[in-house]
Amino acid sequence: RDLDEALPALEVATQCLKKLKMDHIREVKVLQTPPSGVKLTMEGVCIMFGLKPAKVNDPNTPGKKIDDYWQTAQKEVLNDAKKLLDSLFNFDKDNIPESVITKITPLIDSEEFEPVQIKKASVACEAICMWARAMYKYHFVSKAVAPKRQKLRDAESELAEVNAKLEEARASLKAVRDKLNKLQADLDQANETKDQLQLDSDQCELKLERAGLLIGGLGGEKTRWGENVTTLQHSFELLPGDCLVAAGMVSYAGPFTAEYRTSMEQTWHKSLLECKVDFTEGCSLRSVLGEPVKIQQWVVYSLPNDNLSIENAIVIDRCRRWPLMVDPQRQANKYIKNMGKDESSNPTGLDIAKLTEANFLRTLEVAIQCGRWILCENVGTELDPALEPVLLQQKIKDSGGYIIRLGDKSVTYIESFRFFMTTTLPNPHYSPETSVKVTLLNFAITAKGLEDQMLGITVARERPDLEEQKNQMVVQNAKMNAQLKGIEDEILRLLASSEGDVLADDTLITTISSSKTVATDIAQKQEEAKVMEIDIDKARETYRPVAYHASVLFFGIVEMAQIDPMYQFSLQWYQTLFGLAVDSAPKCDDFEERLLILKDTFTYALYSNVCRALFEKDKLLFSFALCLRIMMGQNRVDQTELRFLLTGPTESFTENGPPPPATWVSDTIWNEVLALSQLPAFVGFDGVFADNVRAYEKIFNTADGHHEPLPAGYDEKLSPLEKLCVLRTIRLDCVCDAVTEFVANDIGQRFVDPPTFDIAKSYADSTNCTPLIFILSPGSDPVSDVIKYAEAMGMAKRFESISLGQGQGPKAQKLIESGTNLGGWVLLANCHLAASWMSMLEALVEGFNPDHVHNNFRLWLTSMPSKDFPVQVLQNGVKMTNEPPKGLRANMLRSYASITQKLFDESNKPDVYRKLLFSFCFFHAIIQDRRKFGAIGWNVPYGFTTEDLEACKRQLMTFVNQYDVVPYKVLNYLGAAINYGGRVTDDKDKRLISTILQTFVTEELIDTGSQYKFSESGIYYCPDVETPEEFIEYIRTFPLNPAPEAFGMHENCNITCAQNEALKLLEGILTVSAKGSGGGEGKSYEQQCDAIAEGILAKVPEIFELDVVEANFPTMYEESMNTVVKQEALRYNTLLNIMRWSLPEFRKALKGLVVMTEQLENMGKALFTNQVPDLWADKGPLSLKPLSAWILDCVERVAFLEAWTSHGTPKVYWISGFFFPQAFLTGALQNYARKYQLAIDTLGFGFQIRDDIMDPKTEILKKPDDGVFVYGLFLEGCRWDDNKHLLSDSRPKELYSELPTMHLQPAVEYKSPKTDYNCPCYKVLSRKGVLLTTGHSTNFVMWVDLPSDRPQSVWIKAGVGLFLALRT
Repeated sequence: RDLDEALPALEVATQCLKKLKMDHIREVKVLQTPPSGVKLTMEGVCIMFGLKPAKVNDPNTPGKKIDDYWQTAQKEVLNDAKKLLDSLFNFDKDNIPESVITKITPLIDSEEFEPVQIKKASVACEAICMWARAMYKYHFVSKAVAPKRQKLRDAESELAEVNAKLEEARASLKAVRDKLNKLQADLDQANETKDQLQLDSDQCELKLERAGLLIGGLGGEKTRWGENVTTLQHSFELLPGDCLVAAGMVSYAGPFTAEYRTSMEQTWHKSLLECKVDFTEGCSLRSVLGEPVKIQQWVVYSLPNDNLSIENAIVIDRCRRWPLMVDPQRQANKYIKNMGKDESSNPTGLDIAKLTEANFLRTLEVAIQCGRWILCENVGTELDPALEPVLLQQKIKDSGGYIIRLGDKSVTYIESFRFFMTTTLPNPHYSPETSVKVTLLNFAITAKGLEDQMLGITVARERPDLEEQKNQMVVQNAKMNAQLKGIEDEILRLLASSEGDVLADDTLITTISSSKTVATDIAQKQEEAKVMEIDIDKARETYRPVAYHASVLFFGIVEMAQIDPMYQFSLQWYQTLFGLAVDSAPKCDDFEERLLILKDTFTYALYSNVCRALFEKDKLLFSFALCLRIMMGQNRVDQTELRFLLTGPTESFTENGPPPPATWVSDTIWNEVLALSQLPAFVGFDGVFADNVRAYEKIFNTADGHHEPLPAGYDEKLSPLEKLCVLRTIRLDCVCDAVTEFVANDIGQRFVDPPTFDIAKSYADSTNCTPLIFILSPGSDPVSDVIKYAEAMGMAKRFESISLGQGQGPKAQKLIESGTNLGGWVLLANCHLAASWMSMLEALVEGFNPDHVHNNFRLWLTSMPSKDFPVQVLQNGVKMTNEPPKGLRANMLRSYASITQKLFDESNKPDVYRKLLFSFCFFHAIIQDRRKFGAIGWNVPYGFTTEDLEACKRQLMTFVNQYDVVPYKVLNYLGAAINYGGRVTDDKDKRLISTILQTFVTEELIDTGSQYKFSESGIYYCPDVETPEEFIEYIRTFPLNPAPEAFGMHENCNITCAQNEALKLLEGILTVSAKGSGGGEGKSYEQQCDAIAEGILAKVPEIFELDVVEANFPTMYEESMNTVVKQEALRYNTLLNIMRWSLPEFRKALKGLVVMTEQLENMGKALFTNQVPDLWADKGPLSLKPLSAWILDCVERVAFLEAWTSHGTPKVYWISGFFFPQAFLTGALQNYARKYQLAIDTLGFGFQIRDDIMDPKTEILKKPDDGVFVYGLFLEGCRWDDNKHLLSDSRPKELYSELPTMHLQPAVEYKSPKTDYNCPCYKVLSRKGVLLTTGHSTNFVMWVDLPSDRPQSVWIKAGVGLFLALRT
């Protein structure tokens, strides 16, 4: 404690000294007159160092010496500042002499020697002062503690001795302890060894137990995994080729059919072999990328279990671009919905939207932000541009996540978002720009997929217990397989991630052990399920014939949409109908008979339901198509024979073949016979035909030729279909009747007797969400039928109707909304007039919810056939047709059904009114029924209605009552030119309708009554009766099928009509039959098309060298024909160039060397079906010929023109060979006008028939002085009599006759002779044409005056016309 008092002062002094700088000391040294504080300090230092002071005189006492330490300090202390500091620091403070202490004590006690006071004089001196005082204080403290220190030293010496002894004891203790520790260590080592051995023993036992579990758990997998390893090693080597095939399928195969996909894979396999790339034999998209467990789960989600659909699902699962599925039967739609609703596959949920919805983009935005799936239904051929960022997946990285621009918004993008699109369009065409943004997938149902679905429906209806077990088993198997796969994946994961000793991984062993138990249990259940499944499948398979039959028929009705856009039928409708048919089928204990009953019941139910939606003209076509489908399903149809029946010859065989065996055998018939002889079943038929030509002549001349037996054993040898082929060659007009009998004999008479219109049955088949749709035809008006039915059903007061048109959409929407809420009926008439509103109608109908729509609500729609009508509404609606009656008798009965005695009594001249009214009704029936004859009946088929007749009735009553003398001319004009004529657009038809009406509305009828006959047969006249009932009784005596004479036409018109119907029937069947069916001799569709193209290309003439033609035929004032020939050569060059380009291009496309464009694809279809491709028809002359005849005609036309350009202007012209005959006729007039300096407007043609010339090409040796000679014209409806030099009736069965050479003689102000028939001349038999910008018709050529001894009206009603070209 004593030291504790001194040491701090010493420490402070030391610190001050350390701060002291030598400069401070030097400053003190140089002081000449130092302050007293400095002197005192120096005095103190000198005393402490034991330095003696100098003796100096005392200034106060003279002579006295005083001590002066300043001089000493200057010399010895301050002389060396460094030394001073070292002396101060190293001062021996423990041995300060007492004399020094005694000397310095007065100084220490002095107040002036305080540091504070000294500091005033010098900083350096302050520190030295503090040091001196500290040394002083330390001395006394040290002196006080010295005895204590001595005692301490003694104690320490004693302690050292004791410690030495202690160390010895400790050394002895340490030796003992070391020995003890060694013994303890040995003991611990022994115990540790013992414990380790025990632990090892326990571990060994545990590992043995775990090894047992591991061996038990994985022992069964050894063989399989070993095989898998071998397989995987082998597969790894083949991976490049397999991946190439799979990648190709994912990238390119989506839009194609199953057959084409298989073909693509096979092609790639060949290419891989050629390039020596290894691949798995027979590898496919499914084998490379398909996971069986996943596929099984997809099937549970209602994915059709056929290869095409499974491949599509794999592509959906793997593709990077969002899928756009072509889904006409809504299979993909159902699959995506089911998968999206399952939380195990999609935890975020599914939204369903349409591009037409107002809030579509909002729905899409929410789905992207929440990572939900979105299914966009009913996509059209164009996608909303707003979808582009989504389709292109234009994601932008943003702070740990992604955003995407949607419109003008940036939307957070969640990776779980998925986008699916479906379209119900059966064959949409997407632009390349759209195709590259999406993955196009063809989800059109396949035969195999549909068959499985129909089997499911059949068994569900017949054996619901079996189907329920089957469905449960499919779901259960999928779950068990997924569970097994999960267990295996988990084991493999644990094995792969396990480090070190596998047996030490308790989690792995526990998992394997528990998994083995589960797997064993599952395996046992699967074995049981397999046995049960075999039994169930065996039982289900017994119904497969019915399912196969149903699947075959479906594709037949789907193709009916090719005939008319309104013939739309959905798969859902089809399956519902099938289910109802199975339920309603008569029961039977015999199983095989039950299957036949099911087939027959459904087939007829399908026929009945489809028939009520078809026009009359298409019902036989559907019956025949249905029959052929059934026969194809039973492999009873030879495709080459069917193709011949539908298309006829595809090339000409008469050029190099034998001549026709008889005069009645035309070139057309003989070519068909020779073509038929090329088929395997008809080899040598041409010889048999020639040998039995008289027997075939009998068939040709007999009215019912299809009932005549075929000679030479062919009647027994040929099948019914083959007999139709023979009939086509010689009696095309009998084909429709023969087809009717063919269908009746094969599948039953009831399939050619369509059910009658029954609005009640249609209503019974409808629901509150199913619209009833009337498909309109010209003249039909079902509104009155609906109104009557509404009254009968007690709905008249809740019935609303509106005729759609511009601005009517919102009103119709309000009516529908009101009807759905209140339970009324709503009729929307003429939907075809509101094409722009049809999308809204579709949205309204799709929005119908059975739970929210009143049960009594019904939506009735009427529409003419229109491509704008919503397909979805058509497919699921109840469709009906109710056409006006066909035939004179039916039309007349319908007209008189609304006539009462009261109407007769309203007239003041009832006898006149009754007769003229009968005339108008007969006229109405005649002009309606003339349409069946085609172009010879009317150039344009008009839709005359009962309203036209009603207008005539009212006018007739007015004029008869108000005029004493009936104004026949007025009645004829009003009827023919106004009431009916308002619909007539063609000027030849205007002439015809006026002529027909004049026949019936005439004064002679009133004067002679029933003696005035409406036709030559005398069957038709106005009876002398008074009541409507008597008129109806007379009308019932009319023949069901009136002869052509009733219309003023030749008997041959029946043949023309029948032939036209047959051609339409066969063309229709060709349209709805399976596309791309193979041909004979094992040739594929592509091979046949290639052969046809090659054959045509060899026949295509060389193009004209226009510069040579220009040089040989320069433009001359005197010869206008030079301009004509150059124009014709230019036109034909355009056609020939397009043919020479397209044929090689098509052949390249078939080989895959160039892209098969839609244009080239359509061209191939036309070539295969013996039709002229649109690509050529658009550039060629107007023609109705089939392709084979068209090619020959084209070659002949070019040959005619080639002869002209090579040998000069012809002496006689083949007028049929002109591309634009009107230019030729103008040229002839122009030559005459320039020769005689006349205005061409004043000229016309006179016509001289040169029936004295038999062969104009050889007999005419020079040109006429004026005008031109022409040949190549054909008459229809009559013939030219060479003996009488007049028009005459046609010979039986001679539909067309050639007009002799004609001299066209220009004449000034030409006027037609009154006795001549002013005959229209057309290019082709269709007669109908449109006006070009030049003022010329596309079909009509000119009027030709032909000498006649009969009134013009005879030939006008007979439809007599001239034509430049026929059909063959």
